[in-house]
Amino acid sequence: MRRKIIWLGSAFCSGLLAALAFPKFNLSFFIWISLIPLLMIVFQSNQKRAFLAGWLAGLGFYGLLLYWIPYVPAHYGNLPLSLSLLIYFLLISFLALFWALYAWLQARIIHFFPTYGFVAAGFLWVSFEYILTFFLTGFPWGLLGYAQAQNLPLIQIASITGIYGVSFIIIFFSASFVQSLLKRKKFPFFFSLGLVLLLHLSGLIQLKKPLDSPLSFQFKAAVIQGNVSSQIYWDFTPEAEIEKLFDHHLHLTNEAIARGARLVIWPEFSVPLCFSCPEQRYLNFKKRLEKLVKETGVTLLLGTNERSSGLDHPEFYNTALCLSPDLSITTYYKMHLVPFGEYTPYKKIFSFIEKVTHAIGDVTPGKEHRLHSFQGLAFGSPICYEIIFPDLVRKFVKRGATFLVTITNDGWYGKSSAPYQHFQIALVRAIENRRYLLRSATTGISGIIDPFGRVIKRSSLMTVEVLEAPINPIQKMTFYTRFGDVWSWLCLTLSLLFVILTLVRKRNE
Repeated sequence: MRRKIIWLGSAFCSGLLAALAFPKFNLSFFIWISLIPLLMIVFQSNQKRAFLAGWLAGLGFYGLLLYWIPYVPAHYGNLPLSLSLLIYFLLISFLALFWALYAWLQARIIHFFPTYGFVAAGFLWVSFEYILTFFLTGFPWGLLGYAQAQNLPLIQIASITGIYGVSFIIIFFSASFVQSLLKRKKFPFFFSLGLVLLLHLSGLIQLKKPLDSPLSFQFKAAVIQGNVSSQIYWDFTPEAEIEKLFDHHLHLTNEAIARGARLVIWPEFSVPLCFSCPEQRYLNFKKRLEKLVKETGVTLLLGTNERSSGLDHPEFYNTALCLSPDLSITTYYKMHLVPFGEYTPYKKIFSFIEKVTHAIGDVTPGKEHRLHSFQGLAFGSPICYEIIFPDLVRKFVKRGATFLVTITNDGWYGKSSAPYQHFQIALVRAIENRRYLLRSATTGISGIIDPFGRVIKRSSLMTVEVLEAPINPIQKMTFYTRFGDVWSWLCLTLSLLFVILTLVRKRNE
């Protein structure tokens, strides 16, 4: 019994250590050792025990990584705390199943292939991360590779494999170490160590290279952070207060223009704007913005809430709207909405949640990757939650975006680790596609990131900021941008091959 308690505790602590490698904890080196206890159990256990160990590790990982989740519906949606905690536990228990299934399959492979089965560890892990990206609505928030987002030399491999390649290296290194320890053979560990060092060397070489941009055109862009509280509900906010917030953002915009910015980014819905709405308040705001861009020649990218016309029941779109000096407008409608935030997925199952909270919106998803234009240059504008989906962001660049802009409202998460994690995810999108990325958040974290993931400027939480920097548009596509998740599909294929081989071996026993 004592031994069972020890290995159960070791598995749970393995997940906790992995979570500590992420912001705000930022103990990123933990990711290289955190999964060793779990893999030690998996490599020496039957499938049932491995499954339980994997689930406990996943529970510890997601429990700590996503500790901020219950606060949001309880504080902003008036959801009972007990129900918020229940939803939180169900979510992390579900996500932990991916770790459990991984451990179960890995133990099976090790059982039938004790000498070479460790090779499958990285491929199998990436397969589950990739499935998690798309399964049901998808939630690729805690991919292991993000723990190394500050390790710029290593993370450059993402321009080929996406973030999944970094996850592979982490798991392969840990599995090789465990294999060497259990079999008392040095080769697996030293081979994986050599691979890690080689990737670091390759990344260092890339970081010393100049930007590969055939475009000589350079311009200055600015992101605005107005520090608008998420506790403001626009339907109940006095007109005078809204007008004050609008003037505040205009003041910050003029400050950015005075610093030389030709493109200015406002956060996601930091001021209630709707260019398609006939209400007088919206028309007044629209006229004042049109006057600003016409007189100054600046282009504005705004977070708005646009409304369809000509329907008995109008549809609302979370929108990134680009207003040019010639008063032309382009709009991108957010396609991947936040479940239980902007809409209720699987309403037949979860309709009860809508009855106990006002926090769930009724937003209509967009249908295409629309690009904006700035002085003849195309750029893409994934909104908030969308930045966590590598393939979705990649398609903006594949369609011709020469730089990326993302607008978000992370004020829902207060001073928790969520805004830091979200910013780190955005950083990786810049590397994957080798594009400048400008991030404008209502209360932080805003920033400007170069195509190698170097943070040029970055704001703090809960502050008013104007961040400006010169931007180089880039046309050349990375391997990942051009071909997408080839690496992940290769991992899926090899994982399936390993599973088939175990079935053949079992049949021949």
